[in-house]
Amino acid sequence: MNVKILRNTFLAAILIFSATALASCSDDNPVVETQQPTIERIVERGKLLVGTTGDYRPLSYRESDGDYWGFGIEVAEKIAERIGVDIEYVHTSWPTLTADVQAEPQTFDLAIGGITITDTRKETMLMSDGYLANGKTILCRSSEVDRYQSLADLDKPEVRVMVNPGGLNEKFANENLTHATIIVYQKNEEIPKQVAEGNADVMITEITEAPWYVQNDPRLAAPLLNAPFTHGEIGVLMRKGQDDLLTLVNAVIAQMKSDGTLRRLHEKYGLIYAYD
Repeated sequence: MNVKILRNTFLAAILIFSATALASCSDDNPVVETQQPTIERIVERGKLLVGTTGDYRPLSYRESDGDYWGFGIEVAEKIAERIGVDIEYVHTSWPTLTADVQAEPQTFDLAIGGITITDTRKETMLMSDGYLANGKTILCRSSEVDRYQSLADLDKPEVRVMVNPGGLNEKFANENLTHATIIVYQKNEEIPKQVAEGNADVMITEITEAPWYVQNDPRLAAPLLNAPFTHGEIGVLMRKGQDDLLTLVNAVIAQMKSDGTLRRLHEKYGLIYAYD
């Protein structure tokens, strides 16, 4: 049997397996009827292209040597494993995330790592089922925990609130902290250090990010961790028209919930499991 026949046989097996497996995982996520164009393209290429910011510990972080790690990175690896291909990470940013997802020509197959599921995103793109609960909270200096016990405590001119540009943290701050001093800082991963060193008083962040920094820097605290300002979920983002890939991603998430993999990831990264 020649290479072309082998490749086509493998493609057919993958697509038949995916359709069968996905149909059995969830009645809420029906398989697109007969064609699986996105998955076929990924298999032909031999790798899944994953857009990620690499600046969001512990969900997606890029080390100086180029290696990525994090909760979302491990979910991406499970998706690539299900398809049967390697994985390649493509840098994106919070300000350019939507444009990068919808870019022509397409730059990656899906985006992952701290991306909140919102109705606005679902109007123009596809979002998977949630795999991690999140909500807006704060980081502040440990010595000032008593100073910040409510949203009203933050919304004062003397309180310097630091956010990264272009994401939902900046949007939340602008909408809810109209009296505070908002500081937009370009590098999300450096904001906790800026707070710890006194260059800002508070960071608007998520309950998925705050615990990691509290555990790794005793100068920082998250006094409202158990009472977040908002409630939501984090999911996988992709362009419209990739319904076959969305179905597969949802099947992977469902499997990770049912076999305990997702719970173990929560435990590994010190995050709250909300899918019992």
